[in-house]
Order: sequence, then C-alpha cells, then structure tokens
Amino acid sequence: MSNDKKDKYKKGRWQVPSKRAKKYVADRKAKVHTAGPKEGQPLTDFEAGIRSGYLQCQTDHAGIYKYKLQKEAEKAKKKGA
Repeated sequence: MSNDKKDKYKKGRWQVPSKRAKKYVADRKAKVHTAGPKEGQPLTDFEAGIRSGYLQCQTDHAGIYKYKLQKEAEKAKKKGA
C-alpha cells in the first residue's frame, strides 16, 4: 500500500460526527464497508454493532440537547412572565 493511500484514510479519521453518522448509515444499509481499506467487504456482526451503537449515541445526545434547550426556554419564559 502506498503512503498516499494510507494518508488518505488517516486524514479522515477525525470527522464531523454527522458525516461519520451518514457513512455508518450507508454501511449498515449496504451491509458492506462503503469506504476505507475494507471497502466492499461485508460487515462483521461486531462492526455492525459498533455502527448501530454510534448512531444510537448520536440520537441520544441530540435528544438530550433538544430537551435541555426546551427546559431553558421554559425557565426564561417563567422568569419573564
């Protein structure tokens, strides 16, 4: 493997979470790796589980964030009223 190809994947290691989530969704739907050195190879149960867990975590964090925003808005409304 050439250094260019290794560097290509190393640079993309730290991604914006929403981009990583989109790629994980594509992997889960296709049931194969859609990018990286294992591209085209089927996902193992472990890898599919890791992706599912990551996506669930993203959903949980988004829900908590929205809940906290709503609670803060309610507190501000009570103080202002």
